[in-house]
Amino acid sequence: MNEPKDSMDAIQDHSDNGSNVEENQKKLKYPKSVFFIISNEFCERFSFYGMRTVLTLYLVNQLNYESHSATSIYHAFMMLAYFFPLFGAVLADSMLGKFRTILYLSIVYAIGQFLLSLSAAPPVGLPSREFSLVGLLLIAFGTGGIKPCVSAFGGDQFVLPQQERYMSTFFSLFYFSINFGSLISTFLTPVLRSDVTCFGLNSCYSLAFLVPAILMTLSIVIFALGKPLYRIRQPTGNIMLVVSKCICHAISKKSKSKGEKREHWLDYADDEYDQPLISDIKAALQVIKLFIPIPIFWALYDQQGSRWTLQAAQMDGEMGSFLLQPDQMLVVNPLLVMAFIPLFETCIYPVLSKVGISTPLRKLSLGGLLAALSFVISAFVDLQLEGTQPILPSAGLTQVRIFNTLNCPVPMTIGNATTELQNLDMWVNQHIEVKGTQTLSYKADFTGCKTAGYYNPTLNSVVYGNMALEEAAAISYVITPNGLTYHYKDSVSKSRDGLPRVRGLFSVDPPGSSVTVELIRAGIPLTFNWTTTDPQVSELNDVKHDTYDIVVNGEKVKSDVPLKSGGVYTVVGSVTASGKHVNVVVVTQSNSLHILWMLPQYIVITVGEVMFSVTGLEFAFTQSPDSMKSLMQAAWQLTVAIGNLIVIIISEGAWFDRQAYEFFLFAGLMFLDIIIFSIMAKFYKYVDVPEDDDLTEEISMTDKRGTENKSYKDDEK
Repeated sequence: MNEPKDSMDAIQDHSDNGSNVEENQKKLKYPKSVFFIISNEFCERFSFYGMRTVLTLYLVNQLNYESHSATSIYHAFMMLAYFFPLFGAVLADSMLGKFRTILYLSIVYAIGQFLLSLSAAPPVGLPSREFSLVGLLLIAFGTGGIKPCVSAFGGDQFVLPQQERYMSTFFSLFYFSINFGSLISTFLTPVLRSDVTCFGLNSCYSLAFLVPAILMTLSIVIFALGKPLYRIRQPTGNIMLVVSKCICHAISKKSKSKGEKREHWLDYADDEYDQPLISDIKAALQVIKLFIPIPIFWALYDQQGSRWTLQAAQMDGEMGSFLLQPDQMLVVNPLLVMAFIPLFETCIYPVLSKVGISTPLRKLSLGGLLAALSFVISAFVDLQLEGTQPILPSAGLTQVRIFNTLNCPVPMTIGNATTELQNLDMWVNQHIEVKGTQTLSYKADFTGCKTAGYYNPTLNSVVYGNMALEEAAAISYVITPNGLTYHYKDSVSKSRDGLPRVRGLFSVDPPGSSVTVELIRAGIPLTFNWTTTDPQVSELNDVKHDTYDIVVNGEKVKSDVPLKSGGVYTVVGSVTASGKHVNVVVVTQSNSLHILWMLPQYIVITVGEVMFSVTGLEFAFTQSPDSMKSLMQAAWQLTVAIGNLIVIIISEGAWFDRQAYEFFLFAGLMFLDIIIFSIMAKFYKYVDVPEDDDLTEEISMTDKRGTENKSYKDDEK
């Protein structure tokens, strides 16, 4: 394949005039091929982040994993997605080359996306959990395999050091495209998940996964179209195997040598390996050594999609008529990145350079400190959030609730307490001391209900009895026309996905009457049905944050009843010959701490990300030898995998009862880690970027032959 014309015109056009090499170098044009790479990256990142945004809630809500298990699965997926870059780097550097590695593994990636979408569609009939995990594995292999190749392939399009400034701009544009794709998909896929109904479900995860699958297919098409413009380098051999053998040989020979001194331990391998390879390995190891503390940053950063999403699910996202979904909060990160990148390039970095923060490693250190600060902020938010959580049953205590489904007040004595339980209302005591199982006596005076027109003669008397209690449980008793005869174990905790929880308790008199209760939102009914006097508790699973009309047997009884995120509600009603009566009792208050209180932690970690990730990508590329650039990119991605593994270990360890303490732990680890990193950075010697060999040959040949219009470069394989 010929060299793209736009990258060689400056050299060829001026060679006729006998201009010097320096002038030719200055006039190299920006390679157009990178715009195909940037567009491809936009689509691929749209696909990845769109899928990832709704993944945690998909695992919790549709696959019914516990929050703890969902967090572990999420970070296991992320760990694999950043572990497979090692395989991608080997394929690119030793077998297929970057272009074909990206193309082939992108196809695997797209297959995984479509499989995940199909597994989320019940009519297809696939075992949801098993095929979802297979789809995630294929996605992890695909996205991981291309990760070290795309940015390095983009870097290959530039002539160094002549276009070093252009390449720096490319990495900023590259990262901008990542976050632009992330921005759109992070906002869109939660809308597809929550606002679209499909297959009889109140959500549509299959569509939320299908759109990213389509974008992944589009990314493949865009990438293939740019092939005529790419500078494609041949793979240089199985560099990972060669490097491993060279290191092992050096160690083995050093251990066997007696008294022989070498300047560097790798020099012991010079009997079998040439000096340029040994020098490249030395340079690579110098960079990789600095990667050792990096994983802690990613352990913090990637919790935006797990712990921070679950934190957002416990908060109030109502903003006027708009409801910000918990997973939509992730949109803040790419939005801020897109704003911060040009701001940093034009304003922040020039200011920081004046105070001594100008080198990549100093920027990385500052970025890490900001990540630690973000988790301190998130811990304080979680401490405030604890005050909005319901009191849950605990050891030595029990909770008792009594619901009155009658349209008349019932005076009661419960143990030593007296109360008048109002029409269609609730009495609660959350702190009754109980060991094992006990009983609690009560007296209920129903004589005031005889004028309410109830059929059952029980309601003309005073009733005495005992309620069975159980330690560490919430027990709810229900007053019906038969008295205090029905009870059930209650759940007062908020839903894991942040949606309202709604139950229904209705009494029917006379016996045998049927009741249909509908909660209607935007014309869509959610229905309770009863056909007996005994009001078996029934719970709806499809209630969303909104206002509802309540319709009983076709008659609207209440209008515009607000059911808010995180709230636990019981619809208490009575249907008699004299009328239909309904009240909505709040068992657990809805989320009250607003979701925008998370903004500071998002802002701080995003500033840290811009300084850390953009700088790290460029550092890994420029400081690595030409023969190992994809391998070094893979090593950088591997730090992300290890970071997610750290999250899994700490999460599975369950060391803390309070989430805030775990956030403080991560912040402390990051502070300690960045101190170690800063000390290591002081001893690092930066490598000067060598001139591009291809360009040197091209300039040399052009200079020697005058007007001959010929370019020399690696042929496409």
